[in-house]
Amino acid sequence: MEKDQTITRGFSPSSPLALGFLGLGLIGGSIAKTARRVFPNCQIFAFDPDEKALDSAVKDGIVTTALHTVNEQLKACDYLFLCAPVHYNIEYLPQLKTIVSDDCIITDVGSVKTEIHEAILLSGLDEQFIGGHPMVGSEKSGYFASRDRLIENAYYFITPSSSISEQKISLFFAFIQQLGAIPIRFTPEYHDWITSAISHVPHVVASSLVNLAQKEDTPDGLFKKLAAGGFKDITRIASSSPTVWQHILLSNSKNIVDQLSDFQQMIEQVKQAIIAKNDKMLYDFFKTARDYRDSLPEGGVGVIRKNHEIYLDVADQPGMLAIVTTLLGSNGISIKNIGIIHSREYEEGALKVAFYDEKSVYQAADIFEKYNFTVYKR
Repeated sequence: MEKDQTITRGFSPSSPLALGFLGLGLIGGSIAKTARRVFPNCQIFAFDPDEKALDSAVKDGIVTTALHTVNEQLKACDYLFLCAPVHYNIEYLPQLKTIVSDDCIITDVGSVKTEIHEAILLSGLDEQFIGGHPMVGSEKSGYFASRDRLIENAYYFITPSSSISEQKISLFFAFIQQLGAIPIRFTPEYHDWITSAISHVPHVVASSLVNLAQKEDTPDGLFKKLAAGGFKDITRIASSSPTVWQHILLSNSKNIVDQLSDFQQMIEQVKQAIIAKNDKMLYDFFKTARDYRDSLPEGGVGVIRKNHEIYLDVADQPGMLAIVTTLLGSNGISIKNIGIIHSREYEEGALKVAFYDEKSVYQAADIFEKYNFTVYKR
C-alpha cells in the first residue's frame, strides 16, 4: 500500500549529476530528454542496440556518452535506469553487479515489478534497487516517439526493495518530483495487480478485437475501411510494441490470467443474457460501465495515453478546411493531425483535429465556439 512520501532535497539544476540508461525507447528516451531539460549540465550515459537511436540521441544533445557495450563507464552513475523489456533488464543484472558503484541507485521503468524484484534479490543488488514505473504510454514506440514532457504530471509508481535505505528512497522521490512526475509508493505485488486490470488486460482485449476484425474481414478489406473511425480509436493501443507486450504477459502472467478469467465470465454472462433476451441484465451491464467510465477523472495522465482531440460539425462546402486551419494558425495553435471522419459510428463531428496538449484543446474549442461551430471535446 501507499506509504509515507517524505522527501529530502533533490539535485539542483547545476549539480554534477550522472545518469545511465540501458535502453532509449519511448520511456527511456523520454526520461533522458526530461533530465536534459531539467538538469542541463548532467552527464547521460546510454546504451541501446539500436545504433541509429543512439546516434540521434547524441546529435540531439541528450546523451553525452554513447555506450556500444554495457561497461565500466556506468560506474560514474548516480542513477541507472533499466529501460529494456523486463527479461532483457534481468539479463543485465549479473554484469551490473560487477560494474555499478555502491552509491548508485538502480531503477527500472517496466510495467511489471515482481519478477525484476525477485531477480534483483538473487543478484545481490537489493540494497540499491528501487523499482519504477511511470504511468504513461503510447501506441508508438522507440526513441523517435519520445518527448521531454511525457512523464510530466503523471503518476510514477515506485516499488523499493525491502533492503534499501529510507534515505535513498527519499532521494529518489525528490528526483522523480524534479522530473515533473508524481511518485506513489506501493509493493511490487500490489503494483502488478493494479496494472494488470488497468493496462495489461485492456491491451489483450484491444488486440483481440483487432484480430477478430482481421479474421472476419472480406477479401477487399471492407472491414478495414469501415473501421477507420471509432473502432480504430478504441483499439489504438493494439499498435503497441509486440516485444514489450510479449514480455509483460509472460512476467505478470498470474494476475493477467486471473483477470482474463473474470473477463471471460463477464462476456459469457452477456452472451447468455442476449440468448435469454434478458433486457434488464443488458441494460445494467451498459449502465454500470457508463457510470464508472463517466466518473473517471478528467485530465489525468495514464498508462494508456489520452489523445488531445476535438471534433467539429462542418458544412461540406469549399474552403471549410482552410477556415479551420486559418483560425487555429492565426491564434498560434499547432495542429498535430487533422482528418475527415467517414466512419462515424462511435464519433461526433465530421472533422477530427488533434493537438499536442490539453491546453490547445480548450483554446481551440473556445475559438470555434466563438464562430458558432458545434464542438465536441474528447
